[in-house]
Amino acid sequence: MSAVAKPRVVVVRGHQANSWHLRPWRHLADRYDVVALRTRRNWFDTQSLGFPSQEAPALRDYLPPGRAGDLLARLPGDRYVRPADALRGADIVHSQDLGFWYTMQAARLRRRLGYKLVLTVWETIPFLHAYRNIRTRPYRDLVLEETDLYLAATERAKACLLLEGAPEERIAVCAPGVDLERFAAAGEQPAGDAHVIVSPGRMVWEKGHQDVLRALAALNRGVVPMPASARPRALVIGAGPEEARLRRYASELGIAHLVEFRAEVPYAEMPSVYAGASALALASLPSWFWEEQFGMVLAEAMAAGLPIVASSSGAIPEVLQGEGTLFAPGDWLGLARALAEGPLAGPPGARREYPRSLVERYGSRSAADRLAAAYDRLLAR
Repeated sequence: MSAVAKPRVVVVRGHQANSWHLRPWRHLADRYDVVALRTRRNWFDTQSLGFPSQEAPALRDYLPPGRAGDLLARLPGDRYVRPADALRGADIVHSQDLGFWYTMQAARLRRRLGYKLVLTVWETIPFLHAYRNIRTRPYRDLVLEETDLYLAATERAKACLLLEGAPEERIAVCAPGVDLERFAAAGEQPAGDAHVIVSPGRMVWEKGHQDVLRALAALNRGVVPMPASARPRALVIGAGPEEARLRRYASELGIAHLVEFRAEVPYAEMPSVYAGASALALASLPSWFWEEQFGMVLAEAMAAGLPIVASSSGAIPEVLQGEGTLFAPGDWLGLARALAEGPLAGPPGARREYPRSLVERYGSRSAADRLAAAYDRLLAR
């Protein structure tokens, strides 16, 4: 007797397929036939996904690199070149958010190819039409009409979806997950002999790295008192357009010798980064178009037992559930005081314990179970 074929799930992320957001899908192999689409110009390495990926060329793949190619892709709008070929045979296509081009294409092909459309939603600001890019307004309308199930990453994202007009009966809250075993190992490694404050995230204004530098300068100059033996340093991890400005700013603040910038750190090396740190600082700043939607590094830090000092932007308070230390977005003096009174008051690399139930909630296996339950319900309808 031949084995019953497992339902096929195609994970769609445009150029953004990556091993940290997609980690839970590796645990679905016994229940589902899962594949992630990757473009030729994919922004991230997909070698460590832990499940198969399939190339699906996009318009941007055929254009020149750099700004010229970006502009040329924006004119007609980026898109998969042969999306039906990549999505044909799927039982479920799982995309994300209302306004992305790849989500629009998945919605447009849903009825023709006969799959169910699932959407992970990170967005926490309901843009509707008034605050949405003119190109993405019709994307939003089509996606709202065609999506079978919305998986909101947070309760805040669910509230956003309700204001956007999604039916409540099609929404479930489904938090993402990280590899707990990988990051828990950070707490077992020997701590360094100096205080290191890790500030991870793309080097863009809204990630607030500049406030971490201000806080470090305030501590270093005695504007905010700290233990004399602390002598903290900062490690800023990420790539982005603000890197040159941030380097110049650190020099102007007189702390260039105390700040290390790393554009790229392989995902597998992040536990070692946390092991050598005294705190994670997530200084996210809200803007009219974005606020912190989850903060995967918060889940990683909790698994690693790393003290957290974070702004109260967007979904951060919901994710932390009362753990860590919060400060108002933009309050770099508050950030400095929280560091001085918290992680810098103890020995370098000291760990802290978070509630096990909270840590496990953000584990990739728990997230996989939530995904499987959602898929099972959807296919049973």
